[in-house]
Amino acid sequence: MSTQEKRGVFSSKLGFVLAAAGSAVGLGNIWRFPYLAAKYGGGAFLLTYIIFVVTLGFTIMMAEIAIGRKTQLSPIFAFKKLNKKYTIIGIVAVAVATIIVGYYNVIGGWVAKYLFTFATGNGAGAATDGFFSGFIGQPFEPLIWQALFIIAILAVVLNGVKKGIERVNKVLMPTLIILSIVIAVYTMTQPGAMEGVKYFLIPDFSKFSVEGVLAALGQVFYSLSLAMGIMITYGSYVKKEEDMEKAVSHIEIFDTGVALLAGLMIIPAVFAFSGGSQTELGQGPGLMFNTLPKVFDSMPMGDLIGALFFLMVLFAALTSAMSLLEVIVASVCDRFKVSRVKACLILGLIVFVIGIPSSLGNGIWSSFTIFGMDFLTFCDFLTNAVLMPLGAIATCLFIGWVIGVKSISDEVKLSSKFRREKLFNVMVKYVAPIAILAVLVSSILSNLGIITL
Repeated sequence: MSTQEKRGVFSSKLGFVLAAAGSAVGLGNIWRFPYLAAKYGGGAFLLTYIIFVVTLGFTIMMAEIAIGRKTQLSPIFAFKKLNKKYTIIGIVAVAVATIIVGYYNVIGGWVAKYLFTFATGNGAGAATDGFFSGFIGQPFEPLIWQALFIIAILAVVLNGVKKGIERVNKVLMPTLIILSIVIAVYTMTQPGAMEGVKYFLIPDFSKFSVEGVLAALGQVFYSLSLAMGIMITYGSYVKKEEDMEKAVSHIEIFDTGVALLAGLMIIPAVFAFSGGSQTELGQGPGLMFNTLPKVFDSMPMGDLIGALFFLMVLFAALTSAMSLLEVIVASVCDRFKVSRVKACLILGLIVFVIGIPSSLGNGIWSSFTIFGMDFLTFCDFLTNAVLMPLGAIATCLFIGWVIGVKSISDEVKLSSKFRREKLFNVMVKYVAPIAILAVLVSSILSNLGIITL
């Protein structure tokens, strides 16, 4: 029996693209992208982000998927097989996935709570001041929603690659797209919304800033699920005859399309119902949980629109959380040769426990901070500002200067022409490491308050 058969594979390129896009399309697109775009000038941020997606994002995603397909192994063992001296790169990737899935499940639970609130006709309550802080500050209810969210992703991952992850993404991703279009169209037809559309889509070059450029570059990692071990793990399930470059292009289009739809849902809504004030646009992470419920409450059929929106966000959160858990499950199965069922059940309990401090850090443990950050914020900072850029730099240097770009090019060319090979070679050896290092250094100094960009 071949390694590929033992591991299980995606049944088709469509299955792989939808699963990988499902991983990429998550809270990063629907929760994080719109508030960054709103904060950093709308169209100026969007243009910068798209440029980074088709250059740096393409490079790292192609590299990770090729490593996975070439080795047919999960991250730790993939790097170990290529050069055992660099196993640490795979260990960092799995550590990132483990930390993120811990606090991601907490936020997923919050989304589920909001869906329940709007679906039961209580959207007006969610729109009141203090609803969100009152909810997340409780010791027990957020943990219950967190547990329900984890049970949902376990139910999928338990069924494996083809019958679990691929099958569910084939349903959730098209549904998510349809819901996104419906809500975006509804939002853009409201009085005053077109000012928000212009703000979001038309670049105002006076709004370009170093901080905005670095935020866009950092968002590429979060949005495309890079440096988390996900694309390496999914790459290990891809058949040798699949056209990887075309698949990566489709994932980029899918992911960026959802980010665009998310921006068209949220930013025009703020303009239509709140006048597009800088106070509302600059809310940051609270834009989805504090501002949008007020927007929905101002709309006709607000409870229905709100329920559809949070249903869509929940789908996005589930597809990404499944991918993060799959990285850990695949690594444990490869290392300890245990069954998928046993690995899932044990790891489900572990990630729930890991998430408890992130949940309680908003309430009874709020006095405990690390560098002035609550536990969830610190975990987000540690993964997004430190470990993911470090892992991406290490991966680029490993490919460019240790195993050589030819090893990746040869893998890609097994099934297709490598049309962007020259771009890949230059990016992976020179441009990407320098650009990512700039993000790493500036993010750390900015988050620690040492510099203000």
